Amino acid sequence: MAATDPIVLDGFLDEETVPGDVHGSTARFRLTVSPSDERTDEMLLPCSVADSELAHAVIHDLVPGDKLRVTGYLRLPRTPDEPMWLVVTTLAVLETAPQLSDPAAFATAVIERCGPYVCWFEADTTEVEVFTEGGDWVGTAPEPNDLGELLEAFEHRQAAGGE
Repeated sequence: MAATDPIVLDGFLDEETVPGDVHGSTARFRLTVSPSDERTDEMLLPCSVADSELAHAVIHDLVPGDKLRVTGYLRLPRTPDEPMWLVVTTLAVLETAPQLSDPAAFATAVIERCGPYVCWFEADTTEVEVFTEGGDWVGTAPEPNDLGELLEAFEHRQAAGGE
């Protein structure tokens, strides 16, 4: 693959997009890329959009949790203090973020994607409810720090053919 060849990546928008300039003609966002179900393979990739039409769509239409397919060119750092990022030329929404039936619940809770999982964090408890993207129940982690153990146990059960 030549340095000028575009790459295509699928990933999740983890947080809000931001304008890249004061006019909103460019945009920036971070994409969580998880090529496998292994959490150690996850990568957070900064992305930029220079096309003003695409930037407008990125800023106004995307929400955290959306699953995206981006095409672009990887810009590698030339010095140790430069960042690496993907210059996005095309973008498609593969799946929209899960919607809640009660919008008022967002006042006390947050829903986040964690690779192929959806996590529900409530403000009044340390417990984290976890589901697959398809809505299957994974379990409850007593604290956010216990998510890794819960997901690992679930993946081992799935690999063994259990429920």
